[in-house]
Amino acid sequence: MTSSPFATFTPRVENGRETLRGPEGRPIKVLVVDDEQTLSELLGLALRYEGWDVRTAGDGASAITAAREMRPDLVVLDVMLPDMDGLEVLRRLRTDSDRTPVLFLTARDAVEDRIAGLTAGGDDYVTKPFSIEELVLRLRALLRRSHTALTADSSLLTVGDLTLDEDSREVHRSGDLIALTATEFELLRFLMRNAKRVLSKAQILDRVWNYDFGGQANIVELYISYLRKKIDSGREPMIHTMRGFGYVLKPVG
Repeated sequence: MTSSPFATFTPRVENGRETLRGPEGRPIKVLVVDDEQTLSELLGLALRYEGWDVRTAGDGASAITAAREMRPDLVVLDVMLPDMDGLEVLRRLRTDSDRTPVLFLTARDAVEDRIAGLTAGGDDYVTKPFSIEELVLRLRALLRRSHTALTADSSLLTVGDLTLDEDSREVHRSGDLIALTATEFELLRFLMRNAKRVLSKAQILDRVWNYDFGGQANIVELYISYLRKKIDSGREPMIHTMRGFGYVLKPVG
């Protein structure tokens, strides 16, 4: 499963979304290891939205076999598995001289658990419950850190005259700087990454707030209205309501 030290990951913008690609333009390969089937399916769906090739495993032995077969670019690894813990899985993978970036999922929040994961050779971790959007951003950051050939402007999302820089967290429309709150920024980023795609309120709640967020869908309507006042005010609108379906962001013209 050893990745080539010369592998590069290049960004492409497809329908307004930056899609990272592996060597020779192939999709990024991700192995998701978790015995919670619902969570694995949810993660798989989110990562496939990124244009990535996803394979799942429900236990440690299957994960080791899958990793050696597919040679993933990234591994998402749950600490608690039915046959062995994630730390042991990682140790076995590292004995193959593999340096593939690994992000741990853990239900524990104790400092010693975090230290154990990083000491075992993990690269990052998130604690359950977590935001799917945050996990995707963490994985993209791992790719950037481990493969320096990524271009310097890969953090820039562009849809028409609207730009969002994920690193500087600056947003411009027609060259004008637009100040957004943290939540408005995350909402806009999700809309831009899915430009021209109709997103339901449930999808937006899952990706912007939290996948198990228990609040009311009207919070989406509220923040869409906030965003429209800043993005579309005095300009041709980019954020559209598709009644009965959800919302879509489209370039003007």
